[in-house]
Amino acid sequence: MAWKRKLTRRYPKRHFTKIKNYNISKKLRNSGKTNTEFEVMLSMIPLEDIIALKLELANKSAGGHLYGIPVWKNLNPIVKEALLKHAYSACYSKGDVCKYLGLKLVDLLRYTKMYKIEEYFSEIEEKS
Repeated sequence: MAWKRKLTRRYPKRHFTKIKNYNISKKLRNSGKTNTEFEVMLSMIPLEDIIALKLELANKSAGGHLYGIPVWKNLNPIVKEALLKHAYSACYSKGDVCKYLGLKLVDLLRYTKMYKIEEYFSEIEEKS
């Protein structure tokens, strides 16, 4: 496999190895935040409605005052972090994550470090 030799010269071998068994559903179940019934009900609700409901609940818990919190400006990083978590749980390797998200490996590593994705999933292994 000549292509693999070329890629390993440019990038260290660790970027082509299998990603650990990352699973968001398992992490949330272990922490007691979800269960199977909740996940089934959640799968029937469109993503836009889930986001709107989450914002509504946050607004209620804040006494109806989310004023001053720049939700619109912070939407981009929130979505990027969610996509990274999903991609890490859905893909087999970091190379697959790059293809899935349309990122270069350098950018993926930067975002992974910025959003602390591997630390987020490492809590699963510590409890198991």
